[in-house]
Formats: sequence, structure tokens, C-alpha cells
Amino acid sequence: MANGTTPDISGAINTVVETAGKLIQLQLDCMKNSLNLITDAAGPLAKAVTDLTGSIANTASEAIQSVSSSVAPKQ
Repeated sequence: MANGTTPDISGAINTVVETAGKLIQLQLDCMKNSLNLITDAAGPLAKAVTDLTGSIANTASEAIQSVSSSVAPKQ
């Protein structure tokens, strides 16, 4: 009787371990894909931030020049 139930328990344990391994592999794949997505998005995002910063600096410079020219006495 004990010999009859041992293979069933062994098979169940193997199935649980195999399933746990697949779940861990899926989580690792998900993390890897997320990191790849973040890495791929970082380049264009950094360029957009740089472009935006440049535009803000140019706008501020033009505003200061405009204010300066309107305040400065005309000759």
C-alpha cells in the first residue's frame, strides 16, 4: 500500500516543482522585458527633456532681451 502511493506523491511533487519553476521563469522574463522597455524609452525621453530644456532656455533668453530692450532708454 505504501509503495502504491509513493509514485503518486512523487509525481505531484515533481509537478509542483516544475510549475514553480515555470512561474519563476515567467517573472524573470517579465522583469527582463520591463527593464528592456525602460532602457529603450530612456534614450528618447532624455532627448525630449534636453530639447524641452533648450526651448525653455531660449524662451527665457528672448523674454529677458525683450524686457531689457523695452526698459533700456532709446537713443
